[in-house]
Amino acid sequence: MPAISATAPGKVILFGEHAVVYGFPAIAAPVTQVRAKAIVLANPLGKIGQVEIDAPDIDLHSPLSELPNDHPFVVLFSNLMERLGVKVMPACSVRITSSIPVAAGLGSGAAVSVAMARALSSFLGHSLPNDQISDLAYQVEKKYHGTPSGIDNTVITYSKPVYYMRGQPFERLELLHSFTLLIADSGIKSQTRRVVEDVRQGWQSDREHYDKLFDLIGQISRQARGLIEKGRSQEIGSLMTTNHQVLKELGVSCPELDRLVKAAISAGASGAKLSGAGRGGNMIALVQPEDADAISETLRKTGATRIITTRVGPD
Repeated sequence: MPAISATAPGKVILFGEHAVVYGFPAIAAPVTQVRAKAIVLANPLGKIGQVEIDAPDIDLHSPLSELPNDHPFVVLFSNLMERLGVKVMPACSVRITSSIPVAAGLGSGAAVSVAMARALSSFLGHSLPNDQISDLAYQVEKKYHGTPSGIDNTVITYSKPVYYMRGQPFERLELLHSFTLLIADSGIKSQTRRVVEDVRQGWQSDREHYDKLFDLIGQISRQARGLIEKGRSQEIGSLMTTNHQVLKELGVSCPELDRLVKAAISAGASGAKLSGAGRGGNMIALVQPEDADAISETLRKTGATRIITTRVGPD
């Protein structure tokens, strides 16, 4: 039997971080320049139920049976097998690789889950539709991140820019024009679960203040949707910068991200903000294509450890 493979892109949140967890809208887009890949290969000489996991990027080489029950790979396998009614896995090996930076707000965990779910379901002869692939990845996200919004698994599964509100069907964004983003890594690993839990604790202790901030972020996301669909990039950039200021007040930025945001704008970006959980990870800057190289160089000098240039736009 030939090897079965599947890939999934990274993602970037354009607007709505944290507020999306509390029922406000967010906007996200796929980042196809980076991807996770899963390859499943049958092992005809192995014992039934023997699954070998090889994930060199995280230095993991282990039988699935020796991983803890709460490991994301174990959670994905058990949920997938239950959904398909598979009692025992055929002997196989699963290799997972990814060019998506870990703990940087680019959805590396969800992308790995989506790629694995697609490859494994195909290997088992039951290729699943996107809604079920997305839900499988969401179940892993819940185990790993606590109270995820669901936006990561959604935008990564469908690989389309989306407008998303928790508990409601996502809406695909119809873009009139494309726009260019620089995604700059601060070099600090962002611990999504801890940041999300800290925000929740803050909200529980001062709901009035946090609800005002979430509502403001929600208003920004709604405005941004209209501007994105009309291709009004200069105004989109201004909203990004405003969104960053609210996230700073929410307590999820850090000096390194703030410096990158300031440097991008000073170098000519239309706007910039942190993207993802914050306190590390990435910031994004909206730029004109002809300015991308010069602004990238400024960001490197300011401390960015990696920069990805991506285009968001019509198919």
